[in-house]
Amino acid sequence: MTAGSGRPTLLAVAHGTRVAAGAATMEALLTRVRALGPGLRVERCFLDLARPALPEALARLRGEVVLVPLLLGTGYHHRVDIPAALAAAPHLRARLARPLGPHPLLAAALADRLHAAGWRARVPRSALVLAAAGSTDPAAGADTAAMAALLREHLPGSPPVVPANLCGAGPTPTEAVAALRAAGHRQVAVAGYLLSPGFFARRAAASGACLTSAPLGSHDALARLVVLRYQEALLSPAL
Repeated sequence: MTAGSGRPTLLAVAHGTRVAAGAATMEALLTRVRALGPGLRVERCFLDLARPALPEALARLRGEVVLVPLLLGTGYHHRVDIPAALAAAPHLRARLARPLGPHPLLAAALADRLHAAGWRARVPRSALVLAAAGSTDPAAGADTAAMAALLREHLPGSPPVVPANLCGAGPTPTEAVAALRAAGHRQVAVAGYLLSPGFFARRAAASGACLTSAPLGSHDALARLVVLRYQEALLSPAL
């Protein structure tokens, strides 16, 4: 814990990337998180591809910690990988927060990214594809579908929003775009339901849509959601 703060450390747990822009995006997001919680110690670690790895970060910490997964839905990492790492770190009093999504704050961030990319919801016969990284875990698919419903509710005119996955089960964004066009939708855009630039963002942009929004990145709504998940976890008992 930070000296004098009396609050558990917030450990942000990200997927990890070798892409420099993705790493920079993560640092920018956590800078915003720190600004929202003056005096709160905010650390970060990665599940893959980058360091420090989750076990390394846990080994360095002492006292109380809240792990906030920078994941957009439930899946194997949240259900298995992170709890296993925590079980191997009995020196900590730890709490595990919920994944970031689905949540209305993400709908607001997605809408902002769409508008910045040129999306105009009032165009007749408009539709959207929500492009997630994807997973073989059915819970992750359900979370993406729930997020698609939240985005539709948030947008003026409530255009159709079809969930799609860049890997794993379900239609790909390319397939979803083609299906919507075949159904008569004139403007079909892709909302990038991703945290940072990289491989998946490039694949989403190549789906054949009229436009693809940027990843959520360091959007202020995302930073507020990280803090919210931390605060929620504080109300639960330590593991």
